[in-house]
Amino acid sequence: MSTLPVIAAVDGSDDSLRALDWALDAARRRAAPLRVVHVRQYAPWGQPEVLIAGPPEPDDDDILNAVRTRLRGPAAGQAVEYVALSGAPAAVLPALGTEAQLLVLGSRGRGGFASLLLGSNSLAAARAAECPVVVVPRPGRDPGAAATAGEHGEPSAGPGPRVVVGADVDDPDDATLAFAFTEAGLRGARLRVIAAYRWPALPLPAPGGLVPSGIDQAAVEHETRTLTEDLLAPHRARHPDVRADALALPGDAAGNLVAASGGAALVVVGRHRRRLLAPAPMMGSVTQAVLLHAASPIAVVPPAPPEESAPPRD
Repeated sequence: MSTLPVIAAVDGSDDSLRALDWALDAARRRAAPLRVVHVRQYAPWGQPEVLIAGPPEPDDDDILNAVRTRLRGPAAGQAVEYVALSGAPAAVLPALGTEAQLLVLGSRGRGGFASLLLGSNSLAAARAAECPVVVVPRPGRDPGAAATAGEHGEPSAGPGPRVVVGADVDDPDDATLAFAFTEAGLRGARLRVIAAYRWPALPLPAPGGLVPSGIDQAAVEHETRTLTEDLLAPHRARHPDVRADALALPGDAAGNLVAASGGAALVVVGRHRRRLLAPAPMMGSVTQAVLLHAASPIAVVPPAPPEESAPPRD
Protein backbone atom coordinates (compact mmCIF):
# COMPACT_ATOMS: atom_id res chain seq x y z
CA MET A 1 0.00 0.00 0.00
CA SER A 2 1.27 3.49 -0.84
CA THR A 3 2.80 5.52 2.01
CA LEU A 4 1.38 8.72 0.54
CA PRO A 5 -1.07 10.31 2.97
CA VAL A 6 -4.83 10.40 2.89
CA ILE A 7 -5.66 14.11 2.84
CA ALA A 8 -8.80 15.50 4.47
CA ALA A 9 -9.78 19.07 3.62
CA VAL A 10 -11.48 20.84 6.52
CA ASP A 11 -13.05 24.27 6.96
CA GLY A 12 -14.96 23.82 10.21
CA SER A 13 -18.27 22.95 8.54
CA ASP A 14 -20.24 19.86 9.51
CA ASP A 15 -19.73 18.56 5.97
CA SER A 16 -15.96 18.74 6.26
CA LEU A 17 -16.00 17.08 9.70
CA ARG A 18 -17.96 14.15 8.27
CA ALA A 19 -15.34 13.93 5.54
CA LEU A 20 -12.62 14.04 8.21
CA ASP A 21 -14.12 11.04 10.01
CA TRP A 22 -14.32 9.15 6.70
CA ALA A 23 -10.71 10.05 5.88
CA LEU A 24 -9.46 8.87 9.28
CA ASP A 25 -11.08 5.48 8.71
CA ALA A 26 -9.65 5.32 5.17
CA ALA A 27 -6.14 6.13 6.39
CA ARG A 28 -6.29 3.36 8.96
CA ARG A 29 -7.50 0.83 6.40
CA ARG A 30 -4.58 1.77 4.16
CA ALA A 31 -2.01 1.95 6.98
CA ALA A 32 -1.31 5.47 5.71
CA PRO A 33 -0.76 8.77 7.51
CA LEU A 34 -3.60 11.26 7.66
CA ARG A 35 -2.95 14.85 6.61
CA VAL A 36 -5.54 17.41 7.69
CA VAL A 37 -5.47 20.54 5.52
CA HIS A 38 -7.21 23.85 6.04
CA VAL A 39 -7.01 26.33 3.16
CA ARG A 40 -7.54 29.88 4.34
CA GLN A 41 -8.93 31.83 1.44
CA TYR A 42 -7.36 35.10 0.46
CA ALA A 43 -9.51 38.06 1.42
CA PRO A 44 -11.34 39.29 -1.70
CA TRP A 45 -9.95 42.76 -1.10
CA GLY A 46 -6.36 41.53 -0.83
CA GLN A 47 -3.82 43.21 -3.03
CA PRO A 48 -2.18 40.76 -5.48
CA GLU A 49 1.07 42.78 -5.45
CA VAL A 50 1.50 42.28 -1.68
CA LEU A 51 3.80 39.35 -1.04
CA ILE A 52 2.86 36.78 1.60
CA ALA A 53 5.75 36.04 3.96
CA GLY A 54 4.83 32.37 4.20
CA PRO A 55 2.02 29.93 4.90
CA PRO A 56 0.12 30.34 8.16
CA GLU A 57 1.32 28.35 11.13
CA PRO A 58 -0.95 25.36 11.93
CA ASP A 59 -0.77 26.20 15.65
CA ASP A 60 -2.36 29.58 14.92
CA ASP A 61 -5.24 28.10 12.93
CA ASP A 62 -8.48 27.89 14.91
CA ILE A 63 -9.99 25.33 12.53
CA LEU A 64 -7.04 22.97 12.86
CA ASN A 65 -6.93 23.47 16.63
CA ALA A 66 -10.57 22.39 16.81
CA VAL A 67 -9.79 19.35 14.68
CA ARG A 68 -6.91 18.40 16.97
CA THR A 69 -9.30 18.41 19.88
CA ARG A 70 -11.85 16.36 17.94
CA LEU A 71 -9.27 13.71 16.95
CA ARG A 72 -7.48 13.48 20.30
CA GLY A 73 -9.27 10.24 21.18
CA PRO A 74 -10.41 8.75 17.85
CA ALA A 75 -6.99 9.18 16.20
CA ALA A 76 -4.99 7.55 18.99
CA GLY A 77 -2.11 5.62 17.44
CA GLN A 78 -2.70 7.18 14.02
CA ALA A 79 -0.06 9.38 12.38
CA VAL A 80 -1.74 12.75 11.78
CA GLU A 81 -0.22 15.89 10.27
CA TYR A 82 -1.88 19.31 10.32
CA VAL A 83 -1.25 21.75 7.50
CA ALA A 84 -2.53 25.31 7.09
CA LEU A 85 -2.37 26.87 3.62
CA SER A 86 -3.49 30.12 2.09
CA GLY A 87 -4.98 30.66 -1.34
CA ALA A 88 -8.07 29.97 -3.39
CA PRO A 89 -9.40 26.56 -2.21
CA ALA A 90 -10.70 25.66 -5.68
CA ALA A 91 -7.11 25.92 -6.95
CA VAL A 92 -5.16 24.72 -3.90
CA LEU A 93 -7.20 21.60 -3.14
CA PRO A 94 -6.92 19.93 -6.59
CA ALA A 95 -3.15 20.55 -6.52
CA LEU A 96 -2.87 18.49 -3.32
CA GLY A 97 -3.67 15.40 -5.38
CA THR A 98 -0.06 15.21 -6.54
CA GLU A 99 1.05 14.29 -3.01
CA ALA A 100 -1.85 12.11 -1.81
CA GLN A 101 -3.21 8.66 -2.43
CA LEU A 102 -6.69 9.93 -1.61
CA LEU A 103 -8.27 13.37 -1.18
CA VAL A 104 -11.45 13.53 0.92
CA LEU A 105 -13.88 16.45 1.09
CA GLY A 106 -17.39 17.18 2.23
CA SER A 107 -20.02 17.86 -0.40
CA ARG A 108 -20.22 21.51 0.63
CA GLY A 109 -18.20 23.90 2.72
CA ARG A 110 -19.11 26.91 4.80
CA GLY A 111 -19.57 29.28 1.88
CA GLY A 112 -21.96 29.34 -1.06
CA PHE A 113 -25.70 28.98 -1.22
CA ALA A 114 -27.41 26.57 1.17
CA SER A 115 -29.46 25.13 -1.69
CA LEU A 116 -26.41 23.88 -3.59
CA LEU A 117 -26.05 20.09 -3.68
CA LEU A 118 -22.32 20.24 -4.38
CA GLY A 119 -19.84 22.96 -3.50
CA SER A 120 -17.48 24.52 -6.01
CA ASN A 121 -14.35 23.33 -4.17
CA SER A 122 -15.48 19.69 -4.13
CA LEU A 123 -16.41 19.94 -7.79
CA ALA A 124 -13.03 21.46 -8.69
CA ALA A 125 -11.12 18.76 -6.80
CA ALA A 126 -13.15 15.93 -8.30
CA ARG A 127 -12.62 17.35 -11.78
CA ALA A 128 -8.90 18.08 -11.65
CA ALA A 129 -7.01 16.27 -8.84
CA GLU A 130 -4.45 13.69 -9.90
CA CYS A 131 -5.49 11.24 -7.17
CA PRO A 132 -8.91 9.71 -6.46
CA VAL A 133 -11.24 12.16 -4.73
CA VAL A 134 -13.91 11.05 -2.26
CA VAL A 135 -16.84 13.39 -1.67
CA VAL A 136 -18.88 12.63 1.45
CA PRO A 137 -22.49 13.84 1.02
CA ARG A 138 -24.79 15.22 3.63
CA PRO A 139 -26.99 12.60 5.32
CA GLY A 140 -30.58 12.32 4.18
CA ARG A 141 -30.15 12.05 0.43
CA ASP A 142 -32.86 9.77 -0.93
CA PRO A 143 -31.78 7.76 -4.00
CA GLY A 144 -35.36 6.59 -4.49
CA ALA A 145 -37.29 3.39 -3.95
CA ALA A 146 -34.87 1.50 -6.19
CA ALA A 147 -31.95 1.96 -3.83
CA THR A 148 -31.97 -1.54 -2.34
CA ALA A 149 -33.15 -3.35 -5.45
CA GLY A 150 -32.40 -2.67 -9.08
CA GLU A 151 -34.79 -0.39 -10.93
CA HIS A 152 -35.75 -3.27 -13.14
CA GLY A 153 -36.32 -6.03 -10.64
CA GLU A 154 -32.71 -6.99 -9.92
CA PRO A 155 -32.21 -8.75 -6.57
CA SER A 156 -31.01 -6.80 -3.57
CA ALA A 157 -27.29 -6.81 -2.83
CA GLY A 158 -27.57 -8.98 0.27
CA PRO A 159 -26.15 -8.43 3.76
CA GLY A 160 -22.79 -6.93 4.56
CA PRO A 161 -20.88 -3.90 3.26
CA ARG A 162 -21.15 -3.12 -0.41
CA VAL A 163 -19.10 -1.07 -2.87
CA VAL A 164 -20.72 -0.04 -6.18
CA VAL A 165 -18.83 0.78 -9.36
CA GLY A 166 -19.93 1.77 -12.83
CA ALA A 167 -18.44 -0.07 -15.82
CA ASP A 168 -18.55 1.38 -19.33
CA VAL A 169 -18.13 -1.47 -21.80
CA ASP A 170 -17.77 0.98 -24.70
CA ASP A 171 -14.95 2.96 -23.05
CA PRO A 172 -13.53 0.82 -20.23
CA ASP A 173 -11.28 2.33 -17.58
CA ASP A 174 -9.09 -0.10 -15.66
CA ALA A 175 -8.13 2.55 -13.09
CA THR A 176 -11.71 2.86 -11.88
CA LEU A 177 -12.22 -0.89 -11.62
CA ALA A 178 -8.85 -1.38 -9.92
CA PHE A 179 -9.71 1.24 -7.29
CA ALA A 180 -13.12 -0.33 -6.68
CA PHE A 181 -11.67 -3.82 -6.22
CA THR A 182 -9.00 -2.50 -3.85
CA GLU A 183 -11.55 -0.57 -1.82
CA ALA A 184 -13.86 -3.59 -1.60
CA GLY A 185 -10.93 -5.70 -0.42
CA LEU A 186 -9.96 -3.15 2.25
CA ARG A 187 -13.52 -3.09 3.55
CA GLY A 188 -14.25 -6.81 3.24
CA ALA A 189 -17.15 -5.75 1.04
CA ARG A 190 -18.96 -7.22 -1.92
CA LEU A 191 -18.47 -5.35 -5.16
CA ARG A 192 -21.49 -4.57 -7.33
CA VAL A 193 -20.48 -3.74 -10.90
CA ILE A 194 -23.19 -1.96 -12.88
CA ALA A 195 -23.04 -1.75 -16.65
CA ALA A 196 -25.95 0.20 -18.12
CA TYR A 197 -27.17 -0.20 -21.68
CA ARG A 198 -29.50 2.04 -23.63
CA TRP A 199 -33.06 0.74 -23.79
CA PRO A 200 -35.40 1.05 -25.58
CA ALA A 201 -33.12 0.94 -28.58
CA LEU A 202 -33.29 3.94 -30.88
CA PRO A 203 -35.48 3.40 -33.97
CA LEU A 204 -33.80 3.26 -37.37
CA PRO A 205 -34.35 5.95 -40.01
CA ALA A 206 -36.30 4.83 -43.05
CA PRO A 207 -38.11 6.48 -45.95
CA GLY A 208 -41.31 7.93 -44.62
CA GLY A 209 -40.28 7.85 -40.96
CA LEU A 210 -38.65 5.72 -38.31
CA VAL A 211 -39.01 1.98 -37.84
CA PRO A 212 -38.25 -0.13 -34.75
CA SER A 213 -34.66 -1.35 -34.63
CA GLY A 214 -35.64 -4.99 -34.22
CA ILE A 215 -32.91 -5.45 -31.60
CA ASP A 216 -33.75 -8.01 -28.93
CA GLN A 217 -33.32 -6.70 -25.38
CA ALA A 218 -32.25 -10.07 -24.00
CA ALA A 219 -29.45 -10.20 -26.56
CA VAL A 220 -28.26 -6.70 -25.67
CA GLU A 221 -28.29 -7.50 -21.97
CA HIS A 222 -26.40 -10.75 -22.53
CA GLU A 223 -23.75 -9.02 -24.65
CA THR A 224 -23.35 -6.23 -22.08
CA ARG A 225 -22.92 -8.72 -19.25
CA THR A 226 -20.43 -10.77 -21.27
CA LEU A 227 -18.31 -7.71 -22.05
CA THR A 228 -18.45 -6.70 -18.39
CA GLU A 229 -17.29 -10.12 -17.24
CA ASP A 230 -14.36 -9.85 -19.65
CA LEU A 231 -13.40 -6.50 -18.11
CA LEU A 232 -13.57 -7.94 -14.60
CA ALA A 233 -11.53 -11.11 -15.26
CA PRO A 234 -8.03 -9.65 -14.63
CA HIS A 235 -9.21 -7.76 -11.54
CA ARG A 236 -10.83 -10.89 -10.12
CA ALA A 237 -7.54 -12.72 -10.61
CA ARG A 238 -5.68 -10.02 -8.64
CA HIS A 239 -8.35 -9.86 -5.92
CA PRO A 240 -9.59 -13.44 -5.42
CA ASP A 241 -11.00 -12.50 -2.00
CA VAL A 242 -13.42 -9.93 -3.46
CA ARG A 243 -16.81 -11.15 -4.57
CA ALA A 244 -17.83 -9.11 -7.62
CA ASP A 245 -21.35 -9.33 -9.04
CA ALA A 246 -21.81 -7.97 -12.56
CA LEU A 247 -25.21 -6.48 -13.42
CA ALA A 248 -26.34 -5.35 -16.88
CA LEU A 249 -29.21 -2.90 -16.41
CA PRO A 250 -31.29 -0.98 -18.94
CA GLY A 251 -31.51 2.78 -18.71
CA ASP A 252 -29.05 5.55 -17.99
CA ALA A 253 -25.89 4.82 -16.06
CA ALA A 254 -26.28 7.70 -13.61
CA GLY A 255 -29.80 6.69 -12.59
CA ASN A 256 -28.77 3.09 -11.96
CA LEU A 257 -25.70 4.09 -9.93
CA VAL A 258 -27.67 6.56 -7.82
CA ALA A 259 -30.34 3.93 -7.20
CA ALA A 260 -27.68 1.45 -6.07
CA SER A 261 -26.05 3.98 -3.73
CA GLY A 262 -28.56 3.53 -0.93
CA GLY A 263 -26.85 1.65 1.88
CA ALA A 264 -23.57 1.35 -0.06
CA ALA A 265 -20.25 2.03 1.63
CA LEU A 266 -18.99 3.77 -1.50
CA VAL A 267 -19.90 4.43 -5.12
CA VAL A 268 -16.95 4.54 -7.52
CA VAL A 269 -17.07 6.40 -10.83
CA GLY A 270 -14.43 7.37 -13.36
CA ARG A 271 -13.44 10.70 -14.78
CA HIS A 272 -13.20 11.36 -18.50
CA ARG A 273 -9.86 11.18 -20.24
CA ARG A 274 -8.52 14.36 -21.72
CA ARG A 275 -9.08 14.46 -25.44
CA LEU A 276 -7.34 16.26 -28.27
CA LEU A 277 -10.17 18.75 -28.77
CA ALA A 278 -10.91 19.03 -25.04
CA PRO A 279 -7.54 19.05 -23.25
CA ALA A 280 -8.92 20.48 -19.99
CA PRO A 281 -9.98 18.04 -17.24
CA MET A 282 -13.50 16.74 -17.81
CA MET A 283 -15.77 14.95 -15.39
CA GLY A 284 -18.64 13.72 -17.54
CA SER A 285 -22.39 13.96 -17.05
CA VAL A 286 -22.71 10.56 -15.35
CA THR A 287 -20.05 11.35 -12.74
CA GLN A 288 -21.50 14.78 -12.06
CA ALA A 289 -25.02 13.37 -11.64
CA VAL A 290 -23.74 10.73 -9.20
CA LEU A 291 -21.90 13.41 -7.20
CA LEU A 292 -25.07 15.45 -6.98
CA HIS A 293 -27.52 12.71 -6.03
CA ALA A 294 -25.86 9.55 -4.64
CA ALA A 295 -26.69 8.77 -1.02
CA SER A 296 -23.28 7.27 -0.18
CA PRO A 297 -19.76 8.68 -0.37
CA ILE A 298 -18.58 8.92 -3.97
CA ALA A 299 -15.06 8.24 -5.22
CA VAL A 300 -14.08 9.94 -8.48
CA VAL A 301 -11.09 8.16 -10.02
CA PRO A 302 -8.89 9.89 -12.60
CA PRO A 303 -8.09 7.82 -15.68
CA ALA A 304 -4.83 5.94 -15.88
CA PRO A 305 -2.15 7.97 -17.67
CA PRO A 306 -1.75 7.00 -21.32
CA GLU A 307 0.96 4.49 -21.99
CA GLU A 308 4.14 5.98 -23.30
CA SER A 309 4.67 5.22 -26.92
CA ALA A 310 7.27 2.59 -27.60
CA PRO A 311 10.63 3.89 -28.86
CA PRO A 312 11.21 3.59 -32.59
CA ARG A 313 12.97 0.48 -33.75
CA ASP A 314 16.41 0.71 -35.33
